Parts: sequence; C-alpha cells; structure tokens
Amino acid sequence: MGDRMSGVDGTRPNVARMYDYYLGGKDNFAADRAAVAEVLKAAPEAAALARANRAFLGRAVRWLAGRGVGRFLDLGAGLPTQENVHQVALDVRPDARVVYVDNDPMVTMHAQALIGASEQVGIINADMRDTAEILADPLVREIVAAGEPVAVLFVSVLHFLTDEERPGEVVRAFMDAMPPGSHLVISHATADVRPDDAHKAASVYNRASAPMVTRSKERIEALFRGAELLEPGVVPVMDWPTRQGILGGHQWILGGIGRKP
Repeated sequence: MGDRMSGVDGTRPNVARMYDYYLGGKDNFAADRAAVAEVLKAAPEAAALARANRAFLGRAVRWLAGRGVGRFLDLGAGLPTQENVHQVALDVRPDARVVYVDNDPMVTMHAQALIGASEQVGIINADMRDTAEILADPLVREIVAAGEPVAVLFVSVLHFLTDEERPGEVVRAFMDAMPPGSHLVISHATADVRPDDAHKAASVYNRASAPMVTRSKERIEALFRGAELLEPGVVPVMDWPTRQGILGGHQWILGGIGRKP
C-alpha cells in the first residue's frame, strides 16, 4: 500500500519500495534495503517469492484477457516494473482498460510518468480501504458502467490490512459493485509452512509503512466468499494455473482466482 498523502518518507521502510527492491528495481531507499536484508535473514527465498508473485500477476492478467475480460481494477498496484497489468492486458486485448489504485505518492508519480496520457489506462491516488471513494471515481465508474466483466486485483496487498480493517469486507464492497462474470484475483502471504520463519520475516514490516498479517489458507479462501473459486483453487502462486508441486517456503504466498456469478 504505502504511505499516505503526507509525502515520501525515505527514512521509514515502505512496503511498495521494499517490493521494488525484491524485484531488482531502483526506486527504493537505504531504509527499504535494510528492511529487506532483515527479511532475507529469516526467509532467504523472499526475493524469489516476490518474483513468483509478480509472475502470477502476469499469468492471471493474460489468462483473464484471453478469456474475454477487458477491464482491470488493480488495487494497491505498487511501483511500476516490467510486465505491468496494462502492458500484459493490452498485449492480449488492444481495447483493454486498466485503472490502477494506490495511496503512495511515489507510486502514482512513477505510474503517471510511465503511462503518460493514455486514454486506456488511469491512475487513482486513494487508499483501497476507502471503497466508496474509489467506486465513485469517474475512472472506475466508467469501466463498471459498461456492464462488461471486470477483473479486480488484490495482488499481495490484503496481508497489509489488519483484521480490524476487515479485508473481507473491503473485497466484498468492490465485488458487489462489479457486473456479473467479473473476476477476483488474490495473492496473500501465509505462515502455514515454517511458521516461525514466516512470522520473523513478517515482523520486519511492523516498522514499515504497513504491518504484514499472514493468514491461513482457509482464511484466504474465505476472502473469495460470494465468488466461485476456479481451479486449481488457492495454491502457491508458482502452482497457478498448473500445479508444480513447489515445496518449502515457496508456499508462503498463495493465490487464486474467483468468478462472480
């Protein structure tokens, strides 16, 4: 998610910039790199997990666009990198429309520079918890009003919402507003495997711009309530859409896609 609109704080680790560093990006500060180093002590595979999560996003968008979905709402989009949602979607469907949402000023600044004046790609600076504000935004209203299926993307962001912030209600608020046939894409951190190491890695985020809350596979599946969970279900992101039998710490990020009836 990132910092609120108070500006860019380079002294405090930021989850978007940490993710950028995992992916080999340059839009990060010393505090972010130091926090990532701590995570890697507990979970040496964390960088590989970040890349696997990013690859899952690309596969999911390509899979959906290839099956007729041409509208994408990416919540907590993060810093632009390679194979961004709009790049993948437009490659498959030149008529695709993409709206990015993030509350980090650094994210939106970079996204605007990357995208420019594209009429098919929009950016909203807002917090995904502010569901009514986002759903009322003209960019979102435009992609929903067409009545075509929308893919709502919560990729590696819901674990930055605490239980008190009710991530399930955030998901349902967006999905309730979407046309029938819309899809829900989620990836989420879990501590079901090697819980001690997972919790040590997650604890680093307590000093960052947002804490990380790991959830069990069952609780992640519950986030799809109201949607038909598609095969192969909620699985390690490396195993979607085809099970690869990945073992060990690589099961720390689970992902799946659901379809609204």
